[in-house]
Amino acid sequence: MSATGTPITNAIRRLRFEHGEMTQQALADACGITRQTVIALEGGKYAPSLELAFRIARTFGAGLEDVFQWKE
Repeated sequence: MSATGTPITNAIRRLRFEHGEMTQQALADACGITRQTVIALEGGKYAPSLELAFRIARTFGAGLEDVFQWKE
């Protein structure tokens, strides 16, 4: 984990590709966020709010822990 990173990792990039190579913009639109937020999430520079985490997981039809992991 980098000094500016977060202990929450995610599988967003992998899930986007498993869902028909969904673009960052398509995920952003589906979740009501910006593409820049998706980029920050995928890069581990930003931890989502609980509400956003649920939105992302639901977009993929996945559980929270299938998308996000806590690295102590």
